[in-house]
Amino acid sequence: MNNSVGNTGRVLWAGLRALLVLTVITGVLYPLAVTGIAQVAFPGKANGSEVKADGKVVGSELIGQTYNLPLKEGEETAAPDLKWFQPRPSNGLGANSVNTQYKLILSGATNRSGDNEDLIKWVTDAKAAVVEDNSVKGYRVKPSDVPADAVTSSGSGLDPHISPEYAEIQVHRVAEKNHLGVAQVEKLVADHTDDRILGFIGEPRVNVLQLNIALKNLTAAKG
Repeated sequence: MNNSVGNTGRVLWAGLRALLVLTVITGVLYPLAVTGIAQVAFPGKANGSEVKADGKVVGSELIGQTYNLPLKEGEETAAPDLKWFQPRPSNGLGANSVNTQYKLILSGATNRSGDNEDLIKWVTDAKAAVVEDNSVKGYRVKPSDVPADAVTSSGSGLDPHISPEYAEIQVHRVAEKNHLGVAQVEKLVADHTDDRILGFIGEPRVNVLQLNIALKNLTAAKG
């Protein structure tokens, strides 16, 4: 009986020691080591890929955001501020969509099928809005020129990028609203277009936040 109790005690003590040692190694030392290496090797990515403008953090390279006018009384959805390049829709397009404002607490795509009547209406309405918003004097957007990312959200609904095609159809409107030359804005888009990763992975893309920061700087320099 005493031997049995003694053996049980030794097993429990051995298990407790193993738990304490592994807790220190995997719960303290390993996280500290990984954090330290990350801070030294790539501090920008380790801290959320922060983007700064005028010395202040204005967002992240990895998370999209909206560029809207202030919400007016009685409005449920703020209107886009058309002097800025606009991102793709965030997670759905209607009032019942998962996430319409790039809210970080929510991430995910709509579960509606391609033949869903609500989804079809949202996409149709979104395409009409893109055509209307980006058609200015001397330049008319054709519905056939509107790319898919202009009217649909990404899988996460938080994509910070748009296609070069979507950026291009916004150029004339942005130039007009900011009293800039079309060629100047086209150069901004070209300078902020990233190629495929390693030349073959993914598609060319434009980070909207980085592009709008460059647009702000160009407008400030002009003014």
